[in-house]
Amino acid sequence: MIGAVFLLLYIFVCYENFHFHVAHMYAQLGYRNAQHIVGQRYLQGAGVEKNEDMAMHWFREVEKFLSVAADQGLKEAQELLENIIKNRNLP
Repeated sequence: MIGAVFLLLYIFVCYENFHFHVAHMYAQLGYRNAQHIVGQRYLQGAGVEKNEDMAMHWFREVEKFLSVAADQGLKEAQELLENIIKNRNLP
C-alpha cells in the first residue's frame, strides 16, 4: 500500500519525466504515435533535456512508417508524407 502511494506521488511530482519514459519505451517498440510524442518532447524539452537532433531522429522514424504506408496505397499517409516533404523545403 505504501509503495502504491509513493508511486502515485512520484507520478504526480514527476509526470512529464514519467510520461516521457513511458512514451520512449513504446517508441522503441515501433509505435508511431509514441515516436511522434518522443520527438515532440525532445524538441520542446518536456520531461527531457531539449535535443533537436534526437527530435529529428524520432521524426524520421515516423516518416519511414509513413513511406511504407504510402507505398501500400494509403491515401492519408501519402498526403502526410507530401506535406512533410513540402514543409521541409520551405526557407
